[in-house]
Amino acid sequence: MAWVLKMDEVIESGLAHDFDASLSGIGQELGASAYSMSDVLALPIFKQEDSSLPPDSETKHPPFQYVMCAATSPAVKLHDETLTYLNQGQSYEIRMLDNRKMGDMPEISGKLVKSIIRVVFHDRRLQYTEHQQLEGWKWNRPGDRLLDLDIPMSVGVIDIKTNPSQLNAVEFLWDPGNRTSAFIQVHCISTEFTPRKHGGEKGVPFRIQVDTFKQTENGEYTDHLHSASCQIKVFKPKGADRKQKTDREKMEKRTAHEKEKYQPSYDTTILSECSPWPDTPTAFVNNSPTPTPTFTSAQHSTYSVPDSNSSSPNHQGDGTSQGSGDQLQPSATIQETQQWLLKHRFSTYTRLFSNFSGADLLKLTREDLVQICGPADGIRLYNALKSRSVRPRLTIYVCQEPLRSIQLERQQDATNGDNSNGAIYVYHAIYLEEMAASEVTRKLALVFNIPLHQINQVYRQGPTGIHILVSDQMVQNFQDESCFLVTTIKAENGEGFHIILK
Repeated sequence: MAWVLKMDEVIESGLAHDFDASLSGIGQELGASAYSMSDVLALPIFKQEDSSLPPDSETKHPPFQYVMCAATSPAVKLHDETLTYLNQGQSYEIRMLDNRKMGDMPEISGKLVKSIIRVVFHDRRLQYTEHQQLEGWKWNRPGDRLLDLDIPMSVGVIDIKTNPSQLNAVEFLWDPGNRTSAFIQVHCISTEFTPRKHGGEKGVPFRIQVDTFKQTENGEYTDHLHSASCQIKVFKPKGADRKQKTDREKMEKRTAHEKEKYQPSYDTTILSECSPWPDTPTAFVNNSPTPTPTFTSAQHSTYSVPDSNSSSPNHQGDGTSQGSGDQLQPSATIQETQQWLLKHRFSTYTRLFSNFSGADLLKLTREDLVQICGPADGIRLYNALKSRSVRPRLTIYVCQEPLRSIQLERQQDATNGDNSNGAIYVYHAIYLEEMAASEVTRKLALVFNIPLHQINQVYRQGPTGIHILVSDQMVQNFQDESCFLVTTIKAENGEGFHIILK
């Protein structure tokens, strides 16, 4: 029995010695100079878990980054998308940044890319009815655009283009190697697309989306490179500032624990990657049979300059009034109305009036047309619809004196008989737009079908039958609506004619 107890003491002492030795070894191994985290991560268990993660080289790296210089709202929860408030019509900078790593996409180095910036609906329900929503907005806000580019403030953007039928988009070219900033203006407000009830309706959110393309072999910018967007709400001027202040004050009243559930407000908004807009890059191609304008430079007019034969309606070469064939009739069909618009250099607005008949267009007032087309084209279209020409500076009436009348006059002078011979005189109206003798000569040649080069001089018969040369000063002193009998006599040298106004 004593031997067994002694053996137990030996075993216990040996185990204690081994345990102390093992502890001392651990202490030495965990010394500051011997510990390495990389050795721990090199263990097989960590290698196995790490193998399921993609290596850094396979992580997608966006080629571009777009940063809008507008603060994000502080009242957005952590895992929600950022929300940015904008003021209607205010210019906001979007910085177009080249985010490529060394050697990425060498095919666009030193070349231009095309970006399309658009404002679209955030709600999927409104996206499905976007066309109807925008048409309704256009009807209530004729002549306005949802999105504009502030060209004077923008930097590095070239070949800026807008489309009258795409009021929510603008496109331009830019060089990723140079500093580029596009300043945008959003003119629609969020509450314009909210059903009206009793006031205080919550406005719908929009999205600012940027789609970028590179040039293909055929020279078109249709090869998609990158897309990004952000969520916004648009308020009336100064409304975004007030909303931002309200959100900030609400967050300040929350407890520290509640604040942890919300994102901080950032000075700028980074557009997050997204899928390209469905109709890009053919968003500006229309397959309808109605003629539509193509993209045109923002600095130039979108209608073609008329040629020398398509003069304004007030140019009446034959001295007669404008024919009714150029006037739009109330019975004109939609297609005939479209042709009339094209003929009179209103091609820019054919899409806008694509469903208008002649009667519909003629019902529009001058104020309606000015709101829809702007002051210049609105007044021009109104005058064309009403067939209003420029009021002439002077109107005279001329009649070619018949030869028989001259003979009767001579006979009556000889016999001192009655001067009434019963002859009927038919006069032509001549409208002078220039108070010049050359203008009188040209209009007389047109009225009486006399070659202009064969008219040598034009005289006015004065007192006692003298012939006075018609000069510019004489024309300027003509009384409006004066009547003249016109006589032609052969020139002394036998070449040409003289015209006498009696």
